[in-house]
Amino acid sequence: MAVSIQEKKRGLLIGGSGLIGGALMHYFKTRTPDIEVLSPNSKKLSLREPADIQAYFDRYQPEFIINAAIAAIDSDAHLAFEVNYLGALRLARLAIERRIPYIHFSTAATLPPGENLREEDVLPLSADLANYPKSKLMADHTLAHLHRAEGLDYTTLRLGVVYGKHDHKIQGFHRLLFSIADEAMPVLLTRRGVRHSYTHSKKIPPFVHYLLENRQEFSGQVIHFVDPEPVELDRLILTIKSYLNVSVPRRIYVPYPLARLGKVVVGWLVRRLAAIGIETRMPAELLFLEHFYKSQTLSAERLLASSYQDPFRDVTVFSRLPDLIEYYIARWEHLNLITSFNPDRFDPKHRVDAFVNDPAALLETVHQRGGELPALFQDPCNGRE
Repeated sequence: MAVSIQEKKRGLLIGGSGLIGGALMHYFKTRTPDIEVLSPNSKKLSLREPADIQAYFDRYQPEFIINAAIAAIDSDAHLAFEVNYLGALRLARLAIERRIPYIHFSTAATLPPGENLREEDVLPLSADLANYPKSKLMADHTLAHLHRAEGLDYTTLRLGVVYGKHDHKIQGFHRLLFSIADEAMPVLLTRRGVRHSYTHSKKIPPFVHYLLENRQEFSGQVIHFVDPEPVELDRLILTIKSYLNVSVPRRIYVPYPLARLGKVVVGWLVRRLAAIGIETRMPAELLFLEHFYKSQTLSAERLLASSYQDPFRDVTVFSRLPDLIEYYIARWEHLNLITSFNPDRFDPKHRVDAFVNDPAALLETVHQRGGELPALFQDPCNGRE
């Protein structure tokens, strides 16, 4: 029996245009007929405008909140504080007032380097922290305080390096992939044995759904939501290189002091170019250059000990690489973002050959099939990753 709109449970998702938010929106739209998730853009609801938030809640009466919004990792102090901390706090206050669950996304940037880090092993809060980890760490502390002091029903998911399709920004893992595809990484900016924890964006929505249905078990918890096995950075880089069949990066490990000097030089060049009217920016990931040289792996023990059974537990960044590479290379080529990559190096299905070499035959095939594309062009995942 179909669920009427009036019977649907309604939730609010902040940050629905990002990689994580987009995955959540797709999941709730296609997999949960009994749940309606609203995801207003920042023009309709800005975390920096308390009146916007209050008006939206008064109008739509959401029964749960998911906060996947973040300010860019290289944002200034004002924006990071307003979005990452005050925005999270404003949502938490409304969750307390209306007695509804609040799912909040945090980051491994709030943790120090180390192996098998627990949820409690956060960095000390200090003025020396960069704006992004400082604001996210403050939000983590305040949510825990509001749970103890005022009964906030929240769960914080702390993610590793997120990978997945449909990220419209080139950042994080996708910046790494882009740099290799564009042959902009001549050598390895890391050292042997450095490992990090990774999170597949497709795994997140089913777990969020489970969290909403099992509040008694998960309320008041911080959970590391990461793939069980960490990833060696140099192995990942060289595997991507092998798939793309490019000549660089070479297996030369640049020492950290030399890499740090390179970062200083890049910063100087960016400032000099700005002085003559050429707009450019240093890649935001270079703010965390030290992380390329130090392992940081998150313990998944709390997640694995819970009642949740991950339907994609065997999926890893390595198992997804061919699909991710094909998707992003095609996207970046279409947008003319990659200048040096030869698309013939990675086109396992040769789907463009007919269009380039014999468009008339392709057109005839489509017409004979009544406008249906040949099997070669069909998505075997049917729109899913």
